[in-house]
Amino acid sequence: YYDEIKKELLNNEITKKVKNYSINKSDLTTYYNIGKLLKEAGKHYGEGIIKEYSRRLTSEFGKGYTFTSLTRMKKLYNLIEKLATVSQHLSYGHYVELLPYSDMDKINYYIKITEEDKLSVRELRKNNKKYIKQLRKLIAFFRILGEFALERENIRSRGDFYKLLWWNKNRIS
Repeated sequence: YYDEIKKELLNNEITKKVKNYSINKSDLTTYYNIGKLLKEAGKHYGEGIIKEYSRRLTSEFGKGYTFTSLTRMKKLYNLIEKLATVSQHLSYGHYVELLPYSDMDKINYYIKITEEDKLSVRELRKNNKKYIKQLRKLIAFFRILGEFALERENIRSRGDFYKLLWWNKNRIS
């Protein structure tokens, strides 16, 4: 498997030098193929093989082939296997941002907005953080709303409801 991984990396470097416009597609394809090979190698030799390959690839190719980066490539392979289609508009960096998520609906949502809004990797990362912050606020709001429901005898008018919401505004933000 090591020689196949090495061949993939060498072919990718050649493609980058010859066709600058296809770097993204080449990287994505290369890292997908490496992820597949790493998964197969892990089945035969155990997961410790990734550390060994990382050491060997780093000594032959230099930086960029740490245990973490090889593990990401394996996760990329697993993610793409679950997706219906691979977006031509997303780079390897975009997919790396999506690797922590296990919810396929959330992943597909981020792929869709990234394509529609032509988000860079940085913008996608910022959007993820904003989404999580909004979700936390929404959860806090519904907790407070639940508490209001328990105290509904004390809420006799819309004004009482708004007063309670106002008093609890710090718990929402």
